[in-house]
Amino acid sequence: MRLASITLDGCRRAAALLDDGATLALLPAALGTVDDLVRGGPAALDAARAALPGAEAVPLADIRLEAPLGRFNRDILCTGWNYQDHFEESRGKRGGQDPAALPTRPTFFTKGPDTVIGPTDDIAHDAALSTQWDYEAEIALVIGRDGRSIPEAEAHHHVFGYLIANDVSQRDLQRAHGGQWLKGKSIDATMPLGPWLTTADEVPDPGDLRVQCEVNGVLLQNASSAQMAFPIARLIAELSQGMTLRAGDVLLTGTPSGIGSAREPQIFLQDGDLVVTRVSGLGELRNRVVATSLL
Repeated sequence: MRLASITLDGCRRAAALLDDGATLALLPAALGTVDDLVRGGPAALDAARAALPGAEAVPLADIRLEAPLGRFNRDILCTGWNYQDHFEESRGKRGGQDPAALPTRPTFFTKGPDTVIGPTDDIAHDAALSTQWDYEAEIALVIGRDGRSIPEAEAHHHVFGYLIANDVSQRDLQRAHGGQWLKGKSIDATMPLGPWLTTADEVPDPGDLRVQCEVNGVLLQNASSAQMAFPIARLIAELSQGMTLRAGDVLLTGTPSGIGSAREPQIFLQDGDLVVTRVSGLGELRNRVVATSLL
């Protein structure tokens, strides 16, 4: 299923994108939100599937999609430097914070949940706060079953589904706070997420997805998830060592090469830019960068 979130008569509702790609089936309000379905386990998902035949259908074009998830257990979990080409392209351009070599274990960080916006919402931009707003197309996953110290071979059992994120980052803030990335990754209303949550059974091989980002119609990132230094199962296994992952946790899996701060000349997002983020089989995000006072 491809589970979407909408607001109808002031209430957040779950819907499912039908196979035609142009119609949403409104799931019964009694089933709750997409967040509830994620936390409800297999029984909740089975109930959602059973409700599809009699569900009210509405054209996707008539509906504004929200971010699929609106309730978070904790900060958004993220992975850095997970594509070797991306690691290499920024060598010498990290403000003196370069590691000597690609880490031999995954690099994790977090970003605040107030960063999350919907698949067509505006990306906030405040030039007084930062002058280096960078794009980062990523595959995100949602944990569907609690687990700690999850073996790599069992990791796929803990994935509810996949969606797209753009980890918009403020590079100057990222470098300015002791080498810790939290501040430069946690500015409000800057991370598009969606457009819907595709359940894991619809994604037979998350290691072979095309990840792309366009800015104003120019393709700037274009890579396969097969280029990940650490595949998704390894990320889950490493992150969960001694640390419980909960149903509803969101994990970003890293961005490929082509980021703006690594280009010559550099490209940073500006007011009015249109950012389109795509992952094959998962849909696309279309977000306008809009000047917003954040101070």
